[in-house]
Amino acid sequence: MKKIILAFFTIAFLGCTKKEAVTQLDLEPVKKEVLKAEEDFKVMAQTKGIPEAFYTFADSNAVIKRENDTLIIGKENIKLYYSDQKYQSAKVTWTPDFVDVSQDGSMGYTYGTYVWSIKDYQGKEREFKGVFHTVWKKQSDGSWKYTWD
Repeated sequence: MKKIILAFFTIAFLGCTKKEAVTQLDLEPVKKEVLKAEEDFKVMAQTKGIPEAFYTFADSNAVIKRENDTLIIGKENIKLYYSDQKYQSAKVTWTPDFVDVSQDGSMGYTYGTYVWSIKDYQGKEREFKGVFHTVWKKQSDGSWKYTWD
C-alpha cells in the first residue's frame, strides 16, 4: 500500500512540474501582447495626444504617480490631469527594456526609459528623461490596460 501511495504522489508531483513548464513556455505570446499594448499606447500618445492615450489605455482603477509623489486615481482623473494646458504641446516617447507576465497570463509589467518634451512658460522646450514602470492587467475582452504607471 505504501508503494502505491508513494507512486501516486510521485506521478502527481511530476504532473504538476510538467504543467508548470508548459505554462512557462506559453507565456512568450502573452509577453508579446503586453509589448504590443505598450507600443500602441505610445503611438496613440504621439498621434492622438497624451490625454487620450492615457485615458484609453487606463484600467478603470488605474493609478499614476506623478510629480511630488502625487497619486492620480481613476481613469477620469487621469484624463483630467493630462488635460492641463501644459500637456497640449507636450511630447512623450518611451522604450520598454523589459517585460514579464504572471504565471496565469492575467498581469504583466514593463519598465524602460522615457523622454518628455514640454514647453515652459517662456516657450522654451524642456526635456525630462527617466525610467518608467507600468503594470498591465488583461481585460475580459482580451485587451491590456495599465493599472499603474
